[in-house]
Amino acid sequence: MGVKIGILALQGDVSEHFSAFRKSLLSRGDSGKGEVLPVRKKEDLSVCDALVIPGGESTTISRLIDEHNLDRAITDFDGAIFATCAGMVLLCSKIRDPRIHPLGIMEMVVERNAFGRQKESFEADIEVKGLADPFHAVFIRAPVVTEVGRGIEILASIPEGVVGVRKDRHIAFSFHPELTSDLRLHDLFLGRLEC
Repeated sequence: MGVKIGILALQGDVSEHFSAFRKSLLSRGDSGKGEVLPVRKKEDLSVCDALVIPGGESTTISRLIDEHNLDRAITDFDGAIFATCAGMVLLCSKIRDPRIHPLGIMEMVVERNAFGRQKESFEADIEVKGLADPFHAVFIRAPVVTEVGRGIEILASIPEGVVGVRKDRHIAFSFHPELTSDLRLHDLFLGRLEC
């Protein structure tokens, strides 16, 4: 029995994460030992070893987590979490937006849409701790971490702020690695799980 990766399938770039993690498992030779599953209710999460919280609209995902009574299930989840963009926003402990109920899983302050609107989206090659070569990052209405607390390891920064963090087995990026063909960050996450 292999690792079970749940993708929070309420809103956002869910299918892109499904594809990236399936490819990552396959490239590692774990395709027969691992499985990628949708998570829409707490019963779905209870069988997972890891959870992916995808990018999308953070206010919408926050509302849907509340409506599906998933907030407690996610905060109590024993497995590892991989979060991108809106997912990073949801993992934080503090944000100045009353429409978002942060899960408080990572002690950090996040500013959502830190670069402006959709038209200010951009791509950049950035250094990420643990990778030998720069990663081509796609930033779409991306957040930045403005403050980090206890136990938060900074993995990537750009002049505007922190864009990659890790705490224990949890990892969060403000950009969208699932929108590229580069699987190194998915591989980095899977490498920290017991497959």
